[in-house]
Amino acid sequence: MASDKILTLTEANFEQEVLKSDKPVLVDFWAEWCGPCKMLGPVLEQLAGDYDEKAKIGKVDVDSNQALAAKYGITSIPQLFFFKNGEIVNQLTGLRSKPELSAALDEACA
Repeated sequence: MASDKILTLTEANFEQEVLKSDKPVLVDFWAEWCGPCKMLGPVLEQLAGDYDEKAKIGKVDVDSNQALAAKYGITSIPQLFFFKNGEIVNQLTGLRSKPELSAALDEACA
């Protein structure tokens, strides 16, 4: 489901791609069976293009990466975390609009 602009995040690459990233990272915890998650996909694609140089966007499939989902206390999806310098700086739950996500990304990039 991820494109060339959206990272597929796993337990194996999460630390390197997110926690050690030199750019802010928007992490979408999602699942294939989740309707709102699928609706969020095109919005994340647009954001990945818009923020190509400023931030990274990645997706964690909660079914395939249950340890990560448990570590971050994922109880409902989509769950969006904004990381900066390895720390969570913002968190949103549920389907969100592009302007909402842009504002949160702008804040993380500031």
